[in-house]
Amino acid sequence: MADLSVNFCGIKAPNPFWLASAPPTDKAYNVVRAYREGWGGVVWKTLGEDGPPVVNVSGPRYGAIHAQDRRVFGFNNIELITDRPLELNLNEIKQVKRDWPDRALVVSLMVPCTEDAWKAILARVEETDADGIELNFGCPHGMSERGMGAAVGQVPEYVEMVTRWCKQYSRMPVIVKLTPNVSDIRAPAAAAKRGGADAVSLINTINSLMGVDIETMTPKPATGGFATHGGYCGPAVRPIALNMVSEIARSPATHGLPMSGIGGIETWKDAMEYIALGCGTVQVCTAAMVYGFKIVKEMISGLEDYMDRKGYEHVSDMVGLAVPKMTDWQNLNLDYVVKAKIDQDSCIKCGRCHIACEDTSHQAISTMKDGERYFEVRDEDCVGCNLCAVVCPVEGCITLDPLPEGTVDPRSGFEVKGHRTWLEHPNNPMAQSPRGPAGAYHGTKHVEKQVEPAE
Repeated sequence: MADLSVNFCGIKAPNPFWLASAPPTDKAYNVVRAYREGWGGVVWKTLGEDGPPVVNVSGPRYGAIHAQDRRVFGFNNIELITDRPLELNLNEIKQVKRDWPDRALVVSLMVPCTEDAWKAILARVEETDADGIELNFGCPHGMSERGMGAAVGQVPEYVEMVTRWCKQYSRMPVIVKLTPNVSDIRAPAAAAKRGGADAVSLINTINSLMGVDIETMTPKPATGGFATHGGYCGPAVRPIALNMVSEIARSPATHGLPMSGIGGIETWKDAMEYIALGCGTVQVCTAAMVYGFKIVKEMISGLEDYMDRKGYEHVSDMVGLAVPKMTDWQNLNLDYVVKAKIDQDSCIKCGRCHIACEDTSHQAISTMKDGERYFEVRDEDCVGCNLCAVVCPVEGCITLDPLPEGTVDPRSGFEVKGHRTWLEHPNNPMAQSPRGPAGAYHGTKHVEKQVEPAE
């Protein structure tokens, strides 16, 4: 029987499914409802320093991009950190933790970038017996203009400095929430590790503008006729988040640093992708806001069934299993050859594969056979790019089948064998391979000087 319990840098929870710091975790009422449905933990919505409460707009705070079936695909918000008094939040956190001791409760924090400000709020949070803190170095709007959020997360030196303060003045595990609005996510992650962070969480929202009402020429969502940039999340950002997670997992400077994955998680499969790339827990926001807290039940049962089917006993058994399969482009096997195949029994003859290939790719799909509409891939023209399978409306109708070793690729005329990367390829002027002269053009039927592939 699968055991979904986790121990994430000392924070224990009955499962890896946590709610991210956001509107769903803004108060005890929401958090308790989430715990009752089965969420393993929450990150309480970001607290600021004591003083006048934060003021949010009293108008549209959210925007969305919908799929054709009205499913929310991309989600945008311009909401700030909590606008509830600090003391009220702290009292509720203390009570919730007392009532739900088996659930993870992490408190997100954002205060001005001064040592005294961080020291003061850490002492007050510690009194609540919360399990840990998450440093919000990612908020891309509103707070960043005040020198907080992404304004800190985009400067590795600040990330390291504040993280070090938090480790100095707190007993609690410190999780650093990273902003994706940087050129290289590895730099702030490494800075967090140097500062002593117990873990990082990523990604926070991406700087975005959801669109423009072209009738009124007003960007959206608008407040009193004006709009501002916000933070983008939802299923659309998951590929970006997965890449950043994998970069941290692969980097020698951050390899082994615990991660909590965030970004577009709607199902247990989405969560499993993050776990496979090195995350010990995952955090959910948009899906809970769209579908409600009960979605966690399917996440839990789905992950349990998957683990039982695959023979995994603990979540930790699966963390990072896909990381060794990630590499840089230059290390891919350029002598690996696949051809697209269309299953005629499932083909509905819509012609989308042909149009995509004919107009924008390699003109490798014929349309007629014996005077009838019939779509078939010509191996002598197919480069195995996968475009036809991507645009096909019938799942599984078009597959990419590898050519067996020893066969001749009808497109290039070369025998399929061996394993050769760009670092070894003769077309690479810097190649150090004895298997062919530099400068020879290999891999197309328009070859002038053929070079035999590697053994």
